[in-house]
Amino acid sequence: MSVVLDFERPAAEIRTKLDAIEKQYAANPTPELDAQRIDLRRDFANRTQAIYRALSPWQTVQVARHPLRPQTMDYAIGMCTDFVEFHGDRVFGDDRAIVGGPARIDGRPVMLVGQHRGRETRERVERNFGSPHPEGYRKAHRLFELAEKFGMPVVTLMDTPGASPGLGDEERGQGWALAANLATLATLRVPVVCVVIGEGNSGGALAIGVGDRFLMLEHSIFSVASPEAAASIVWKDAKFAPQAADALKLTAPDLLRLNLIDRIISEPVGGAHADPSAMIATLRSTVAGEISRLGNIPTERLVSDRFEKYRRLGS
Repeated sequence: MSVVLDFERPAAEIRTKLDAIEKQYAANPTPELDAQRIDLRRDFANRTQAIYRALSPWQTVQVARHPLRPQTMDYAIGMCTDFVEFHGDRVFGDDRAIVGGPARIDGRPVMLVGQHRGRETRERVERNFGSPHPEGYRKAHRLFELAEKFGMPVVTLMDTPGASPGLGDEERGQGWALAANLATLATLRVPVVCVVIGEGNSGGALAIGVGDRFLMLEHSIFSVASPEAAASIVWKDAKFAPQAADALKLTAPDLLRLNLIDRIISEPVGGAHADPSAMIATLRSTVAGEISRLGNIPTERLVSDRFEKYRRLGS
């Protein structure tokens, strides 16, 4: 499946020409065709770099939502070994919008928890398009407590349009589930590394996003609300989402300048979807390094530093 965003079309046109030349060269390798494909490869790389260096906030939102962008299960399989998915909240049921379980990263045991949106229509419906129900957050809460019990660092991957807002969700205690996770993560006595891998909106993301280190992929977003929701509130019309994206300061560089995140993780040229394997390898080495550094901090200091970190936000 190939998906080209509107602003990527100038690079996509060069890519189409390059693919045609590559086929010709494979059938009849001549010096002229070889020179053409070298020039087109350079042009494609330069155009892609230029496009992604100048992304607007709204274009960044589109990249963060790209259907081919690596998701939590891609990272679980690609950067972990011995991943075992746990199911259920021991209260109501199993929410497939949140996945998690013990795994190893570079041989070190961790508890991996993240939101998964799905790709094909059927899977997206089964996973509620990445919007967890309260049972999903209770499952995450159960995994956080297991991690603390067995001394395993926690790694969370955020990628959600927000927590599910349905009547049934509220009846089953969505607000309580979100609040319980915030309180538990704030005092968890093991290292916690949080990463926004795509879209991190509202309390739905924050409920698995309180940790010692908060990282964002270069073209991910993190916000109090989606641009569409903010536009509906402020301008009474979701068509103003691009303007809302500008105002929300939701890109990784914006949030780093505001001291709300700790680090930006570079993506391959053209975004994580352009080279998922490279992105997965980069995240694995980054997370492994963060866990190693946090592992050297005494537990009491780890918890107190985390508390002070969040007290300082906005000061």
